[in-house]
Amino acid sequence: MQEFKHISSIQNSLIKRVVLLQNKSKERRKEGLFILEGKRELELALKSGYTIETLLYNEKLVTRSEVERILKTTWSTSLVSVSQEVYNKLAYRNTTEGLLVVALAKNHQLEQLEFKSKNPLVLVAEAPEKPGNIGALLRTADAANLDAIIIANPKTDLYNPNIIRSSVGCVFTRNIALADTPDIISFLKKKNISIYCAALNASKTYIELDYTGPSAIVVGTEDSGLSEEWLRTSKQNIIIPMEGEIDSMNVSVSAAILIFEAKRQRQNRPATK
Repeated sequence: MQEFKHISSIQNSLIKRVVLLQNKSKERRKEGLFILEGKRELELALKSGYTIETLLYNEKLVTRSEVERILKTTWSTSLVSVSQEVYNKLAYRNTTEGLLVVALAKNHQLEQLEFKSKNPLVLVAEAPEKPGNIGALLRTADAANLDAIIIANPKTDLYNPNIIRSSVGCVFTRNIALADTPDIISFLKKKNISIYCAALNASKTYIELDYTGPSAIVVGTEDSGLSEEWLRTSKQNIIIPMEGEIDSMNVSVSAAILIFEAKRQRQNRPATK
């Protein structure tokens, strides 16, 4: 591994570059790079085949030997020790673990999405905007070991630091694709995956449906729900009955309920043809 000199100035060009990548999605897209922070997130990224360009660490919080243990044989990574002042400038989280990483983003094009299972279960989220919701959806996808999560008409950069943080690294553990709604619908139809849309109108209670065959659970935003394009192509709209005063839940909670009902069915019954 190559190591730069110890950096103690926040005016250093590398430090300015890291700050820019943290704060500007345009810069992340331009360079194809992003910033991740924390040991668990780094370990998950490495396990999922992400390439690490540079690792910055503060020796008061993490030792070089521990950093090298995590990186293992990633010898092309540049190690850079930074002062406490510099690290405080860069650290995004309140509870810090002493390391930040500049990593190469992956390609999340829909046409490159492949399923390991012949009977895939997929979550589709249309136009989610809040990083916290996206992170929670990714955690649900990981907890359920979904074959993929597809984001339709994305409004937020997938490598936004808030998404990485709120997903606790699950952004690295799942098959993720980003595309426009028409392309996703075409893709799902080509793969013979049934589409079930969470919607208030023309819906059946979610427990009435059979998700044991190839299925896509589609959720929209809490404010506007799903677009007409999805509702027109849905095999069946589904609804979670509400017994209180309101008619909606947080999108990540709704998605979790629907996904785990599908998982329950699949554990109890063989796949339908």
